[in-house]
Parts: sequence; structure tokens; C-alpha cells
Amino acid sequence: MGAILGYARVSTGDQDVAGQTMRLEKVGSGKSMDRPGLAELLAYARMGDTLAVVRLDRLGRSLAELLETVKMLRERKIDLLSLEEKIDTSSAAGELVFHVFGAIAHFERRLISERTKDGIAAARAQGKRPGRRPLDMKKVEAAMKLVSAGMPPNEAAKQLGLGRSTVYREMRRLGVSRAA
Repeated sequence: MGAILGYARVSTGDQDVAGQTMRLEKVGSGKSMDRPGLAELLAYARMGDTLAVVRLDRLGRSLAELLETVKMLRERKIDLLSLEEKIDTSSAAGELVFHVFGAIAHFERRLISERTKDGIAAARAQGKRPGRRPLDMKKVEAAMKLVSAGMPPNEAAKQLGLGRSTVYREMRRLGVSRAA
């Protein structure tokens, strides 16, 4: 059996993890709670360990983030124990929870895709052309001339109404260097 690794997180600076820490210590979580972040804790965790949290919302700020964390735990064969929701994925019922989380993640991805397609269709029905506007190559050529003449790329971008990253990307693509 692996270690029980407790993870406590607060949402704002004026909150305290003491209550979470006390509850996690009661289920046998060791020193790992003192690690500064979830990423570090997950890097420390090994197959067969259990990640313990007081509530599921401690694992992510959004459902998508929570689902991604749960998916990663499952792939790495790390169990999840949530005290508040009474979820323990080391049991058969807990294994079902992993499957439900996977189904929810799939459902959420499909919903986002369908909403995006609906939005694009509605925009087209109103005569709009969704997506990025084509790059004005005359502006790009002017920017490259300005840069070649010694103007800083960010200044050329500002002057011509182009994005700074666009100017730098086009400089790389066209092999344009700044004049000395």
C-alpha cells in the first residue's frame, strides 16, 4: 500500500489551511501537505499512493481543471480520497467515480464543441465571417521596411496598427533583421 498524501489549498491569502491540515492528518496523511503546490505534490506521488483532499474543489478552480487532475491521477494509478464528498477511488464504488468523471469530461468537451459550432453558424447566418481577419500584407511589408531601416519592431507594429507578435513572427518568417 502506498502513502497517503494530503493536499490543502486556500483561495485567498487571508485564509488558513489549519482546518484542512487537521482533517487530513486524521486519515493518515504525512508531511507531504507542507509541499508548496499541487504540481510538486503530484511530482512526488508514486503509483499506489493516495491523494487526500478535504473537498474536491481544492483540486481545481473549475470543473475542467478538476477533471484533468482526476484523469492524470487515474493514468498514474494514484487513488483519490475526498473527505467531504466521501469519495475513495481505491474501492469499487470509487472506481465508478473515476468513470463518471471521465464521462463528465467527455460531455463537457462535446458541449463546448457544439456551442462553438452553433455560434459560428449563427454568425454566418448574420453575414459575419468568424475567425481571424486576413493579414494586411501591405502593412506587413511596410513594417518590415521600417524595421530594416532601424525602427524597433514594437514601434513599427504600433505605428501600423499591427500586433507586436505579428511583426516579430513575420520578421522570423521572412528572415528580416533589424538594421544596426
